[in-house]
Amino acid sequence: MSSNSVLSLFKSSIGKKVIMALTGLFLSIFLVVHVSGNFQLFKTDSGLSFNQYSVLMTTNPFIKTISYLLYITIVLHAIRGIMLVLENKKARPVSYAMYDGKANSKWASRNMGLLGTVILFFIVIHLNDFWYQYKFGHIPFTMYKTELTTGKLVEVKEMEAGFKMGSKMEEMIVGDHKYVIVKDLYKEVKDEFKEWWMVLIYVVSMAAVSFHLYHGFKSSFQSLGLNHRKYNGLIQSIGTWVFAIIIPASFAAMPLYFFINR
Repeated sequence: MSSNSVLSLFKSSIGKKVIMALTGLFLSIFLVVHVSGNFQLFKTDSGLSFNQYSVLMTTNPFIKTISYLLYITIVLHAIRGIMLVLENKKARPVSYAMYDGKANSKWASRNMGLLGTVILFFIVIHLNDFWYQYKFGHIPFTMYKTELTTGKLVEVKEMEAGFKMGSKMEEMIVGDHKYVIVKDLYKEVKDEFKEWWMVLIYVVSMAAVSFHLYHGFKSSFQSLGLNHRKYNGLIQSIGTWVFAIIIPASFAAMPLYFFINR
């Protein structure tokens, strides 16, 4: 197939749906990985595990490469979604007088553009509050002291303001103790979710994610021609229970956890 043929395919209505489907499924896989890692926030170790996980996610060459692909995918999915909404409106500039949307489709499918806009707005806030601050802001460093024999955490001490290191984490063993000095993103998360309005933004955004995935996950398989009566039920169940309920609820539980325990 020539390059012109490939370009024509992706400009076609089928090609556009394939782009939405592939980028959507990639983002769904990312959500599984992201929520799994963020469960470190619930550990009662003053953020040590989560901070070590954060260092891994921002320094490992393979993960960093995937991250750049993720950013491109988010932009591509958002742009394609906006164009799809505009194309649908252009195709029907005047609403039918007797058109009843509820009778023909579910609420989530009729409002994917609105849900996507809410999610995009949330992503911008989320990246600014955590990703940008972690890379370019003034996140403090914290020292964790643990016993080598038992692994028990015996001391947590925030380093003085202005303390800097050449890396995000340093580890050393002195006598019977292990010292870890690490950039403390956990503290940033904890402080951020003391504000009720920030918690509300996250919870509402996760509700939007839930509805978006409820319709989008199954639709992605249909767009790729992978729907079949033998496994449509399984796809629907995974889309509903895993992506529309468990993952959004897990993400929403994190800000609520910190707000309740502030």
